[in-house]
Amino acid sequence: MKNTLKQSLVIAALALSTLSFAQTTAVGTSKNWGTVDGISMVGLVQGPSSADAQLQVACVFEYTDNDIHSAQALPANVNGLVHLDEALKGELTNIRKSGQFLGHSLETILITPPAGSMSAKKLLLIGLGDRNKFTPDLMTSVGEVAAREAMRLGVTNFAFASDLKDAGIDSPTALVAGNVVRGIVHANRSENYLKEHKLSTTKKLEKVYLLAGPAFFETAGGGISDAISEVKKK
Repeated sequence: MKNTLKQSLVIAALALSTLSFAQTTAVGTSKNWGTVDGISMVGLVQGPSSADAQLQVACVFEYTDNDIHSAQALPANVNGLVHLDEALKGELTNIRKSGQFLGHSLETILITPPAGSMSAKKLLLIGLGDRNKFTPDLMTSVGEVAAREAMRLGVTNFAFASDLKDAGIDSPTALVAGNVVRGIVHANRSENYLKEHKLSTTKKLEKVYLLAGPAFFETAGGGISDAISEVKKK
């Protein structure tokens, strides 16, 4: 019994040590992973309630009871959705739980946060659908929707948080981040086509802040860099 307890404590200590080691990128760290079609793709270690951008985009699944506080979700101190909910005084949970925003795949809702509650003046939620049916391919379309809505709103920059890890989904970080970039670039090129044909007068999108937690910054950056290299060839 004593040996079993001792082994369990050792395993737990190693797990905590590994987590601490993984979280080596300091909050506030930013890096321009590259520029494509005039848009700077900037990685930023920051939560969606604190990122300084004209528009904040956050992604949520269809609501399940207490989902952002579940055992599978990230701990509250590093969980961007928890921080966002706290900044909105519980309204993120309320609008989901009450069915005002169902979180269906690619569903959107635009929120004007109370003054001083978060850095961005506008918050766009994008639905990810059923968490049990999630695939990384969806994030290409999510990136497209985010960019199209940002341009429609007339902003020149926005911050994007996929919030998959926060919601408890063990997703492939690099692929997800890369797919978001692919979607953003596709949406921007479509908009450029419209402008060339005198069918749009939106502002130029100049910068996207791609948010990542301390433990996922470098991995996400690798996926972003790969995606930028890929789309530049097209």
